[in-house]
Amino acid sequence: MRNILLTIILVGAGCDSGSGSGADLSVPAPDLSAIPAPFGLDTRPANPGCVAQPRPPSTAGLALATAFNGLTFSLPVLVSQAPGDSSRWFVVEKGGAVKTFPDANPTAATTFIDISARVDAANNESGLLGMAFHPSFATNHQVFLSYDTPDNTSPAGFHSVISRFVSNDGGATLDQASEQVLLTIAQPFTNHNGGNIVFGPDGYLYAGFGDGGSGGDPMKNGQNVNVLLGKMLRLDVDGGTPYAIPPTNPFASGGGKKEIYAWGLRNPWRWSFDSVTGELWCGDVGQDLYEEIDKIQLGGNYGWNVMEASHCYNAATCNMSGLILPIAEYDHSVGNAITGGYIYRGTAITSLIGTYIYGDEVSGRIWGLFYDTTGKATPQVLIDNSGHNISSFGQGNDGELYLCSYGDGKIYKLVPPPTSPPPSTFPQLLSQTGCVDPQHPTVPAAGLIPYDLNAPLWSDGAAKRRWIALPDGKQIHVNTDGDWDLPIGSVVVKEFSVGGKRVETRLLMHHADGDWAGYSYEWNDAETDASLLPAGKVKAVGGQSWTYPARAECLQCHSTAAGRTLGLESGQLNRDYAYPTGRLSNELATLAHIGLFDAPFDQAGAARYPTYDGTDPLDARARSYLHANCSICHRPNGNGQGPADLRYSTAFKDTMVCNAMPQEGDLGLAGALLLIPGMPAKSILSLRMHALDVNRMPPLASHVVDAQGTSLIDSWIQSLTACPP
Repeated sequence: MRNILLTIILVGAGCDSGSGSGADLSVPAPDLSAIPAPFGLDTRPANPGCVAQPRPPSTAGLALATAFNGLTFSLPVLVSQAPGDSSRWFVVEKGGAVKTFPDANPTAATTFIDISARVDAANNESGLLGMAFHPSFATNHQVFLSYDTPDNTSPAGFHSVISRFVSNDGGATLDQASEQVLLTIAQPFTNHNGGNIVFGPDGYLYAGFGDGGSGGDPMKNGQNVNVLLGKMLRLDVDGGTPYAIPPTNPFASGGGKKEIYAWGLRNPWRWSFDSVTGELWCGDVGQDLYEEIDKIQLGGNYGWNVMEASHCYNAATCNMSGLILPIAEYDHSVGNAITGGYIYRGTAITSLIGTYIYGDEVSGRIWGLFYDTTGKATPQVLIDNSGHNISSFGQGNDGELYLCSYGDGKIYKLVPPPTSPPPSTFPQLLSQTGCVDPQHPTVPAAGLIPYDLNAPLWSDGAAKRRWIALPDGKQIHVNTDGDWDLPIGSVVVKEFSVGGKRVETRLLMHHADGDWAGYSYEWNDAETDASLLPAGKVKAVGGQSWTYPARAECLQCHSTAAGRTLGLESGQLNRDYAYPTGRLSNELATLAHIGLFDAPFDQAGAARYPTYDGTDPLDARARSYLHANCSICHRPNGNGQGPADLRYSTAFKDTMVCNAMPQEGDLGLAGALLLIPGMPAKSILSLRMHALDVNRMPPLASHVVDAQGTSLIDSWIQSLTACPP
């Protein structure tokens, strides 16, 4: 997963429905004929038509159903049952707690163990990451936990631990004081911690650890058999204190670390044993281009960092002798962080029995791995857009599969799709959505409320118009951080124009199931209407490439951590706007006046994000740009790599970027850091903004460098003389 494991991802042109930039850095100037007035609108317009439609029927070979009465958890990373006991479930929370609840009609979860005081979960990839029940748990009541704990002597500030805990109450809870540490590994960087632990059919405990982090494995740990990083380990926890070495481990007699079972792994986040064949299936998270599925064998070398999946890494040629290539792979056009799954051994979905099911944490896609007539592994998309950041899959004792959603904290069960999906009523033309005048689709429907932003997101120079559509009688809730929660049924509408011609209108809908989804409508050349796109598309427009995002891609940026709607936050709309009424008025004051908020709104106390070309200090304007363009992913629990927090409200000293080691490599520039005061040419933050290759930030659907944006950030970095104390 790359909520915990993801390479740096910033939001691109293909993802944004709630924020965006105009043709240049400056917010479009107000209509000079507009007359200053206290409020731009007198009353809230009725909105009978522009409301979230029922989702289009799925044609997938799989469906998801909310499990366990919709119980929610804090950043769940694992769901499982104890061996031989199907009466209850356990959910591991990244922060350090394990919750348990009954299988039948649960109404609440209780704490199995809470070691949050020992866990370092401050980074996206650190925390309580794994749990394994001893095969004899019913009698010895032993459970093993894999977690990161603070350590000032480790470069990353923490080390990884595998510990044994024992229950003193018959398995109801675990005794915190019973901890026996088996293994510790110092972490050189804050990413690629792996952390999954599982007992194999041979009774040994298996543990997967990443290469230690940064980007590209700069310490060459993947191929170094004298370190435990970048490895699959195997321990005999019953044969010695704290463990013994299985005699068949490849280096049990020397030549490398005795604990190693296999090596050459980048970040084996989630992996599992087939409950029938005993085969070990692993999803190894990739670097810049590819994600891979491996079938791990004793003594196998899986190639990292010589290879990224089945491709030479960072070289024209490579020596592949002795390397085991992946069973399957996919590139970053369809996902960015594989979440390994399970061979399905349930009975509810007969068509998938014996199929390896896996997903992508960022795109939310779910695949099944099938085989053609030649025996070649052939991935097939089962759900194109689950709408979830898939942190982990889980398997019940009955073989049925479950999914942990890192975004909403719920657990979902994989179930058969409807046998006869209802015919789609989802509007195929923009003119049918209720969000525009059906006779003149370039004109918004009367119920839409226009808005603009102080700090728009770069969208390859496109000009944009934006509107909010709320169901009649519903209101917006403003969170304490200024982000807005729009009610179910809401629609956020944005129109893109390139070279003076409309190319796309995107609708972001808050569906009845409580989650959001994005839909792209492509304008015809005559601009008389726009058609719903079933999938992503790239098109030459006005001398540049324009990307229409796939529906799964929208939620890569419109994540739960980012508040889904992105630009709809108080600091963005605390500005004057020229309304269609001919009045120039503050947007927050106007929206409060017409009753859009569910509580009295304190406009005077609201934040205001600086515009990029205004009179605010340079550092404020630069931080505002980073907030709009980067913090969508780079914030606590966001999709971005590492601990960086680029929200405008975060003090610069707490952003974790100044003189900080990059998590995804130095781009081949010796001494490069995320941000070096006075040196934009050696600051990864700047270099990625200037890049147009795989190092591009934002990487998703952006093909044009933001000249004015890079100039602003470079000027700011150049002006810095030191990191704040």
